[in-house]
Amino acid sequence: MMVRDSILVKIGIVAALVVGALLSTPCLDRSAFAAEVALSQSTIEQAFPASSKCKRCHERVFEEWETSPLSRSIHSPAFRASLDAFLASPAGKDKAMCFRCHAPHVREFSNQVQLFINQAKAGDPSLDGVACAQCHLIKQVDRTKQPPEPKYELESKTVYGPYKDSVQNRAHQSMELGLFQKSDLCLNCHQSVPSAAVLGKTNDLLGNWDQSKAVKSGKECQTCHMPEQVGESANGEKKRKTANHTFPGRIGKLRQEAVKLDVKTKIEGENTTVMVKVQSLVPHNLPATHPAWATVVLDLDIKGKNLKTVFTDKRVYGRVYQDAKGQKTSFDFEAVKVLEDTVLKPEEMRVETFTFPTPKDTRTFDVEVTLNYAPITGPAPFLQRIEAEASKGSQDPVFQPVEIVKYAENVAVPK
Repeated sequence: MMVRDSILVKIGIVAALVVGALLSTPCLDRSAFAAEVALSQSTIEQAFPASSKCKRCHERVFEEWETSPLSRSIHSPAFRASLDAFLASPAGKDKAMCFRCHAPHVREFSNQVQLFINQAKAGDPSLDGVACAQCHLIKQVDRTKQPPEPKYELESKTVYGPYKDSVQNRAHQSMELGLFQKSDLCLNCHQSVPSAAVLGKTNDLLGNWDQSKAVKSGKECQTCHMPEQVGESANGEKKRKTANHTFPGRIGKLRQEAVKLDVKTKIEGENTTVMVKVQSLVPHNLPATHPAWATVVLDLDIKGKNLKTVFTDKRVYGRVYQDAKGQKTSFDFEAVKVLEDTVLKPEEMRVETFTFPTPKDTRTFDVEVTLNYAPITGPAPFLQRIEAEASKGSQDPVFQPVEIVKYAENVAVPK
């Protein structure tokens, strides 16, 4: 704690100097103010080194992480728009709330929350969100807290990880820690949403994941979301089994293994029935409903003569929230109640039945069943702001469905 207290004292001194300057001069020197802010940021990065420094020795890991959603935890237009909506809400009194997961080192710098907010709002923050140090300085996780809390070790400059035979180096000490091969490491942020604590178990992100067949067989979060591969942990190091740091899930090929579809089509005269068995293969809820607009959609398309669509229908898997005014909301931090819950539970198999008129004037028709992650939804001003700030505008990936699995068949119509 001595190092942490020393860091906080330094930041307090910096803050005092800034306030003193404001009181003693009629006009703030912007360059001086910028210098003080830079000093505060530098103090934070002394405790949590920037990922760019880690890249010097861990290039492969850095390049993988750089493509992952974690690298953009405070960089995306959707996060900035959500942050502003949160800060404007009654829950926004706790300004550090979002950052406890999106930039978890804020836990060690409670008096510098505004710096984190300003960095995120800047659009291109120089502070990391979820990067190397934010995970590899965790020494333990307190699961008695809800949500679980990470406990950082900042005194020894020791970096923790899963390897027994770490290579000695001048940059830092290395220590094997079993935590890095356990799901506990991930639960800090992925088990529940603290801003929606009033919803309790009704808004559990993972469901009864710890009772799943996958977990009982010995699988951890890392088994799927940090899959084992062979490569260098550090530049020039002997190749060994390493963990992939792209964190596949909604992004990446892993999603194609999340669900299996079994489709049966039955023609009975003028009516046809399509029965779809949706088998979730993941040991947690699908989707995990944070952000609150996260939904998975099962689409059925029937195409008749000349591939003209003659029937469509869908099923939506997710949660619908209600705010204090009795209105539906896309923000879980505004929610006081879960109105509807159609989330696919861990390893659940759900049967969906669609009935429609048998297509006429055609010998065959096409049945297409697609399961997608749905695009972002929310109030019009919220979506318009994201579109305006996104580099690709309305073509930004956040506005596009992401295919999980697709089934298609051509069905003959009996004469």
